[in-house]
Amino acid sequence: QLQLVESGGGLVQPGGSLRLFCAASGFTLDTYAVGWFRQALGKEREGVSCISISGQGTKYADSVKGRFTISRDNAKNTVFLQMNSLKPEDTAVYYCATFRACLYYPNVPLSSWGQGTQVTVSS
Repeated sequence: QLQLVESGGGLVQPGGSLRLFCAASGFTLDTYAVGWFRQALGKEREGVSCISISGQGTKYADSVKGRFTISRDNAKNTVFLQMNSLKPEDTAVYYCATFRACLYYPNVPLSSWGQGTQVTVSS
């Protein structure tokens, strides 16, 4: 069963930055596209970003374009989400998931959902 482990969340003030990490457990990520999602309290999970297998293709939700950057290091078996200019509305639990390609993002993840990592943006 494909499972990912998210980390890097925390409490940050508005305008601050965080870098999230998505690591694979028991398999390698280099044959999968990877998407980031978030779920705020009382809301449905929503797609944030996706990165292709090669890392050359990316997708972003309109709400994070220009502020978030997704990247990957296949040698480290890790996908990153750099979040800048954070806003209170970015507060959520962030999750990552694998896909055959970003074409299938956000609807057909291959991996099961992990614990996620909490991001709280507050002064």
